[in-house]
Amino acid sequence: MWTTDRIREAEERLLAVTPEGALMHKAAFAVAVHAAEMLAEHTGQVSGRRVALLVGAGNNGGDALWAGAFLRRRGVSVTAILLKPEKAHAAGLAALRRAKGRVLSAEDGPAALQAADLVIDGIVGLSAHGGLRPDAAALVEHVHAPVLAVDLPSGVEPDTGVVPGDAVTATRTVTFGACKPVHVLNPSRCGRVELVDIGLDLDDPDLWQLDAADVGRAWPVPGPEDNKYSQGVTGVAAGSAAYPGAAVLATGSAVLATSGMVRYAGPAADVVRSRWPEVVATGSVTDAGRVQAWVVGPGIGTGREGREVLAHVLGAGVPVCADADATTLMAHRPDVLDARDPGTPLVLTPHAGEFERLMGSPPGEDRLASVREAAAKYDAVVLLKGNVTIVAAPDGRVLVNVARGSWLATAGSGDVLSGLIGSLLAGGLDPWLAAGCAAYAHSLAGELAARGVPVSASGILAAIPDAVRVLRDSAL
Repeated sequence: MWTTDRIREAEERLLAVTPEGALMHKAAFAVAVHAAEMLAEHTGQVSGRRVALLVGAGNNGGDALWAGAFLRRRGVSVTAILLKPEKAHAAGLAALRRAKGRVLSAEDGPAALQAADLVIDGIVGLSAHGGLRPDAAALVEHVHAPVLAVDLPSGVEPDTGVVPGDAVTATRTVTFGACKPVHVLNPSRCGRVELVDIGLDLDDPDLWQLDAADVGRAWPVPGPEDNKYSQGVTGVAAGSAAYPGAAVLATGSAVLATSGMVRYAGPAADVVRSRWPEVVATGSVTDAGRVQAWVVGPGIGTGREGREVLAHVLGAGVPVCADADATTLMAHRPDVLDARDPGTPLVLTPHAGEFERLMGSPPGEDRLASVREAAAKYDAVVLLKGNVTIVAAPDGRVLVNVARGSWLATAGSGDVLSGLIGSLLAGGLDPWLAAGCAAYAHSLAGELAARGVPVSASGILAAIPDAVRVLRDSAL
């Protein structure tokens, strides 16, 4: 995803070498194609259906008007509602009128919106900020049909996904040239996002989003010369005698993901050994032996013993994934971080409550900025859990993963995620990429395990091999 400033710069370069109006016609035609598809899906036909255009000033409104003109050729009844008639895109408005589309003022718009089979949102584009103006918000209240947004839902901030006031909720969004941050930071407002290539020339994105092939290519797999040590040895310090579940889940996740070897260290050693006989289990981190990465925190407690375990792991000189109680310990006893060797990779995986403890305040509406700030403060990769998971590195790189439903919102799910991250760290992945790949695989395992019904963390754990198989197949 690219920020709006970079998109506009690329558009200006392209417009300088493109015939006037050509890009708008291409964009508008794509909107019309998707509008016709939505009409067919929701009403069973296209010709004779009714489409209302919510038209603001500038090019976004122009896209909607030209799309309306194209839809008229398909026999669609099109009504444009002009919020700023004096600022409506002149060429687009003329095209709609030539095609015999109706044009109404905002005052006459409610009836047309209520009768529409589909509404096209062309109120504001990438340059707008803040919620909908009162006149636009009043019109949107009359919308009951599916909404197709042009570039982004009006009223949603394009670079943050924040909704500062009234805004449109789209069923589908058609965007041009490249996806923008809003499309992944606020997917519930955007609906299904369709990208139309218009030939923009862009460098590396501002936000990254991995797909299955990306994750499959990055996932460590053994080669003919590998052994259990070269594949990566993951250490897990988790759980307690009273609450061994976190230890079983985090350790099992590391076993099923990639690790050539997993060492467990903690008071739940007997339980872990009985569930995962391939794990080398000991009662203390001081007896664990050499590892290539540590997972620490789930269920270790926040007292003296937990603090000593965390300090030992942080001082081991290998990458660390710190979750759950480990993040709480860092927040309440920040001196524990003194044990960390300078430059040792650290991944923190807080949910919103743990993030608030770490930073002194909850993630703001601009979650992207909040996670970047935390990554800089702790000189660590920070993975903020949520339906939209954000992974930020200290150097400013950001990766976003949109969950497949809400199946991961179950007790113990985070322990499974931490085991995945630890195994990828032990396998040698860059910590930022390891966290992003683990988040993707975790979400995929949740979807595969759920099959449309709620699922436990144990079910998510059991689905990890299937998820990795899907990812590897995608990379072939």
